[in-house]
Formats: sequence, structure tokens, C-alpha cells
Amino acid sequence: MWRTGLLASTALLAAVVLTGCGGKPKADEPVAPTPVEAARVAAPGASGSVTGAGTLERRREMALSFRIPGVLTAMRVEAGDSVRTGQTIAAIDPAGVDARQQQTAADLERARRDVERDKALFEKGYVSRQRIDDRTSALKAAQAAYDAARFDRRWATLASPVSGVVLERRAQAGEVVAAGQVVARVADLTSPLVLRLPLSAREAARVRVGDAAQVTVEDLGGQPLTARVTRVGEAADTRTGAISVEIELSAPPANLRSGQVAHATLQVRAAPGAATAYTRIPAEAVLEASGQRGFVYRFDNGKARRTAVTFGGFDGDDALVAGLPDGAQVITAGAGFVADGEAVRVVDPTRLAGPVGR
Repeated sequence: MWRTGLLASTALLAAVVLTGCGGKPKADEPVAPTPVEAARVAAPGASGSVTGAGTLERRREMALSFRIPGVLTAMRVEAGDSVRTGQTIAAIDPAGVDARQQQTAADLERARRDVERDKALFEKGYVSRQRIDDRTSALKAAQAAYDAARFDRRWATLASPVSGVVLERRAQAGEVVAAGQVVARVADLTSPLVLRLPLSAREAARVRVGDAAQVTVEDLGGQPLTARVTRVGEAADTRTGAISVEIELSAPPANLRSGQVAHATLQVRAAPGAATAYTRIPAEAVLEASGQRGFVYRFDNGKARRTAVTFGGFDGDDALVAGLPDGAQVITAGAGFVADGEAVRVVDPTRLAGPVGR
């Protein structure tokens, strides 16, 4: 990014220097300012914006699956179908759970008879108290097995838990499905559309619930949509280290759908510990970095001013430095061709329009 521009700018500056080698300027001729590129940076304590991209989805989206395995005998919805609460989505062959329920019912009936018989024998002194206790425990186990089988029988039919729309169907009738295997996904259309952004820990630390955001979707022509931050994750993803930030769209258009990719810009405050935080500047602006010491050239009223900074290392195409005032303009391309106090001119003034280091 910055470094790609550096190659082109360096070539331009080198050409300017070589052109000027044809002869020394006369004493009465003014020396032309050296062309450079510069970028405006923000102080560590400045507020700014954070950008990211993610996928739109309803806040309440559910992946439906059976609690027990079986053969799928019916799949009664397709993607895009509207459903109501309690409507049957799919069903599996109940023969296996029916047989288990009958078996557990028989075991329960036998356990009850054993308890009643042994209680009568206990009153006559023919069996011990331990025998009665064992029979009672067996009865409780049989009752629990019967209740579990009856509960499983209820799960042979899968019903929609909400009124909404089917987002996806993942199985066909005739397939053998495992317990917990997703067969369909449904969304509650009364829940808001949200965008969940994966942000780095450094960026997420600057986000607060209630912060304003603008969301754009390419499929809608980039029209900005108003939104706000509703949740900031408390844990990082174990694989990527990213923290999820949830943004709720205030008034999404009717043609916006779950699954569409969207981009968001959040207006945020200064990072925690801003007094000691580093400023991000283009890496090519740093000269003679050694340990925690480095130098940059600031663009100051048409002059290049050599400025010492505290160097904190590189982060991608940026360098982390401390010691620059808010709004400082650092020379990027061409910094290696100028001297302290030399007259310079910015050849790409658009780079000064917006700050970096946010």
C-alpha cells in the first residue's frame, strides 16, 4: 500500500534529482523546492474511525436438528418458505423410538410389580429392608428410562420454534441423519438485522456500545445505512484472535437479506492509555530507526524539519511512533532526499486530506 506508492514516488524524485545534475544553479536563481509526498497523522489521543466487513444476519437465527438419529421421512420446507411457530419442518421414522418406548414401558410395569410384591413379603418378614430399597431404586431407574424414551419420541418431529423464514435446507427425505446434524436454518424476521464485525483487540478496545456506525452493501449501490453498536464481545476467537462487534441496522431496506456482505465504518474514541500509545504512520516516513529511537521529517510551512520520535516497531505497512503532535504532516516518499530546513513541496496534496494512524 504505502510501500507500493513509495517505489513510484522514489522513481519520480530520483528523476528530478538527476535532471538537476546538469549544472549548478546560478547565485541569483532560486532553488526549486524538492518534491515530496506527505501524510497527516493523528495524535495517539485523537478519536477516529474503525472499518471492517462482515455478513448480515438476523439476531435470532436457529440451526434446527434432531436430538436422535434416524431416517428422514419428510422434509416439508424449502429455502425461502415462510413458517409459523410450531409448524412441522421435518420428521424421521419413529419406529426405533416407538419400540424403545414400549420396552421401557414394559420394564417400568415389571419394576412396579416387583416393588408391590416385595412390600407384601416384607410385611410378613420374608424379605429384608435392603431388598425393598433395591426394588425401589430399580423402579426409579425404570421410570427415568421411560421418561427419556417418551421425550425422544417427541423429537421424531421437528417443528419451527419461531415465525419467520427458512434460510437454508440441508437434508432431503430418505437421508439418514445423525443426532445434532443440522437439517434446516430458520430466521425470526421480527428480530433486527445485525452485522457482526471481527475486529482486532486493539480496534475493539476503542468501540463502545451505542457508538454510531455507517453500513454499506455493494448490492444496494453503496447507499449508507445508519446503525449503532449493540454488543462488543468479551472473548477473542481462539483461531483468529478477533473480537466480534455487533452492529444493529436502524431501518434496513426491505430488500436486504441475511447472508449479504456489508462494510461498516464506526466512529470511535481514543484507544485506552492514549497518553502512552503509539501513533501509526507510513513506514517509509521513519529514518534511521535504531532500538527505540528514530527520526522523521515533518512538512512545516514549506520546509522539511527533522524530528526525533520514539520508535515502537512496525505493524504491517505502518510504523508505530510516539512524539508527534496532533495534526503533524510527515514526509513519506522523498524523505531520504531532503535535509533539515530544506524547502520542499508536496506533489500529491490529496494525501494531506485525511489523517492516518487511526
